[in-house]
Amino acid sequence: MEWNPELLSLLSIPFISAIVGWVTNYLAVKMMFYPIEFKGIRPFLGWQGLIPAKRREMAEIEVELVLGKLLSVEELAQRLDGEQLACAIERRLKQVLKSVVNEVMEASAPDLWAAVPVQGKNLVYRRIENDMPRVVKKLVTDFQLNINEILNIKELVVEQLVGSPSLINEIFLTAGAKEFPFIVRSGFYFGFLFGLPTMFLWHYFQAWWLLPLGGLLVGYATNWIAIKIIFEPKRPRKFGPVTVQGMFLKRQAEVSRVYAEIIENKLITPQNITHVILHGSGSASLLELIELHVNDAIERYVAIAQPYFGLGVGSENYFKMKALAVQRIFENSDKTLFYAYDYAHSALRVGDDLRLRMQALSPEEFEGVLRPAYRQDEWKLILTGALLGLAAGFAQLYLVFI
Repeated sequence: MEWNPELLSLLSIPFISAIVGWVTNYLAVKMMFYPIEFKGIRPFLGWQGLIPAKRREMAEIEVELVLGKLLSVEELAQRLDGEQLACAIERRLKQVLKSVVNEVMEASAPDLWAAVPVQGKNLVYRRIENDMPRVVKKLVTDFQLNINEILNIKELVVEQLVGSPSLINEIFLTAGAKEFPFIVRSGFYFGFLFGLPTMFLWHYFQAWWLLPLGGLLVGYATNWIAIKIIFEPKRPRKFGPVTVQGMFLKRQAEVSRVYAEIIENKLITPQNITHVILHGSGSASLLELIELHVNDAIERYVAIAQPYFGLGVGSENYFKMKALAVQRIFENSDKTLFYAYDYAHSALRVGDDLRLRMQALSPEEFEGVLRPAYRQDEWKLILTGALLGLAAGFAQLYLVFI
């Protein structure tokens, strides 16, 4: 056989088709995640990764399909022990309470507080410190009973993922760590296979539109087939000695582990939980609880000094004093709870629960971990692949055969 230029050009069709398949799939995957922020001229002349662009919708889907069903805030809250929490924040809380007592008394009854000797002030501090574990324990109990009013897990997840588009990218990229590279590689293999019939057709029927059409079909089919192989079939099917199942679903145990680790370490963390309960929609309910217990404690602390305390302070200043104490304690809550993060992390065990429950999901339910990233906009990726393949087909026609 003579290796003439025409024969080499003909044989190049499946290899160029393979490259087209690889490139279109590679770009399709990249376009899902990057760029994180919109690049170009809004609203239409430019691009933003599909997942970062729809991170609010993606976050809500994640909550509805996975986290909202698998993580119970009531169950998590019950794992907090009031005594251990009080022990964890004891040192910082003593500092805060001493500062609050001084500020409140100086603002409400400066002359009375100035007249109290150091020994008397130390007695007040000691009484409050000794009562502190009981107050914290009661506060934690009420927190557990009212957890749904104070902590909204959907709000927590959506707020964090909307504010950090790189995090939602990381969740999907980590969960699909083997699937996304497969999509890219499969473009080369399927592109080569689809290029073979194009080669034979071109040999016998050299219509100008054949190569662009072949490129379009390669770009479309390689993306479509790759996505189908990842998620289909959902349940294992035996074909003789071979068992077939979607790649992602087959890795359910492994994906559950890495997914749960990210959720525990970067999303549903004690830091993020603290931020939501102090600044989210349930913060008013938490403030009410703190007000209830602080007012109760103050009533008990000053009971032994009544009526002298009431006469020295005055009823109006007395109420202001309690309001100021509640306000200052609430404002210092984030700094105080910082010392409880290690305890809360070990007590909540978010990762362990999530991993085990994800592993117990049915294949149909487990598909929801990653598939939402595709389902809403996968047609855009397939269409983009088809258009890129079409452009590559025209380029091949011009560079090789014209």
